[in-house]
Amino acid sequence: MEKILWKENTLPKTDKEESVKFLNKEEVSKARKFHESFLEYDETPLIDLKELAEKIGLGGIYLKDESYRFGLNAFKVLGGSFAMGRYLAEKLGEDIDDLPYEKMTCKEVKDKLGDITFVTATDGNHGRGVAWTANRLKQKSVVFMPKGSSIKRLNNIKAEGAEASITELNYDDAVRLANKYAEEHKGVIIQDTAWEGYEKIPAWIMQGYGTMALEASEQLKELNVLKPTHIFVQAGVGSLAGAVQGFFASQYGDDCPKTVVVESNLADCYYKSAIANDGEARSVGGDMQTIMAGLACGEVNTIGFNILKNYSKAFISCPDWVAAKGMRILGNPLKGDTSVISGESGAVTTGALYEIMTNDEYKDLKEALELDENSKVLLFSTEGDTDPEKYREIVWNGKY
Repeated sequence: MEKILWKENTLPKTDKEESVKFLNKEEVSKARKFHESFLEYDETPLIDLKELAEKIGLGGIYLKDESYRFGLNAFKVLGGSFAMGRYLAEKLGEDIDDLPYEKMTCKEVKDKLGDITFVTATDGNHGRGVAWTANRLKQKSVVFMPKGSSIKRLNNIKAEGAEASITELNYDDAVRLANKYAEEHKGVIIQDTAWEGYEKIPAWIMQGYGTMALEASEQLKELNVLKPTHIFVQAGVGSLAGAVQGFFASQYGDDCPKTVVVESNLADCYYKSAIANDGEARSVGGDMQTIMAGLACGEVNTIGFNILKNYSKAFISCPDWVAAKGMRILGNPLKGDTSVISGESGAVTTGALYEIMTNDEYKDLKEALELDENSKVLLFSTEGDTDPEKYREIVWNGKY
């Protein structure tokens, strides 16, 4: 069985405070205000896994269940919707605070904007969020998916009115294709990864993800947890991880929770960058055929990389069986804990945390992270069963 690999973060730092300024509470609150203007908005639950925490020797495990987000079974819509809203507000010369959903979709505003096509590449969840938002905003969307993408996820995107297709490319090349299409067809690329010259929209997307971190922070306080000691967060390109890390770092500075970045071992660009340890981002090529489709990204978001190298505690590279174990643990909880339907990319942090706490092979990692009976750990289950057949194969039939 392949092992979990890890590297403590010793990457050289840059301007730390500046790197997270755009994710402060004031900026993230703008995103939440926009999200709240949608009729479908509701705060997703924070699950207190008391029994699991006690069993594996922790002071608390708190899991944000994003399977309830806007009825789309995943968190991704938070980023795409806010970035699209910010883009339209900027086009109109208005502040997003003055353009709630109801006003943004009125006839007068739509006539001013005209027809816009939003373009993206996705394994499923981000593209569905972009398609859903474009549909709500009475605009068009075009979505490209990487090789091996789920037909179910493709059909979910098409059901939102998008023009969508599965390519023969890996994720990073599908992003390049989407960007080329947008340039040639005068569309707007909505991508949650950043590169030189393309930073504004990815930063808006990360602010949109901040809604989830802000909700979790407030929900923890309701449970009398003023601040988690640790956060385990998954990374593909690192937009989500950077957003979560950035929000908490902007609140607490160097006293922020110890953040552990968890990746698939077939797409572990952050782990490989940590091993190289020179401050430069490394990439992973090939098809990256992991079950964690949402994490199958071989090139970092440059904005996210800057935040994560500045503040994260460690980077972990996980084989597929870790995600599968997390799915089974959450779906079949100890008596007294709430069951959570968590997909492959959503459950890998639970699987990793469980192994670190119960498997002596990872004793050094447990000690390096200072995980013990006083630790209060925050997790994000970023998706539900977005591919129900694959979910049942793993949880019911024991695959991986």
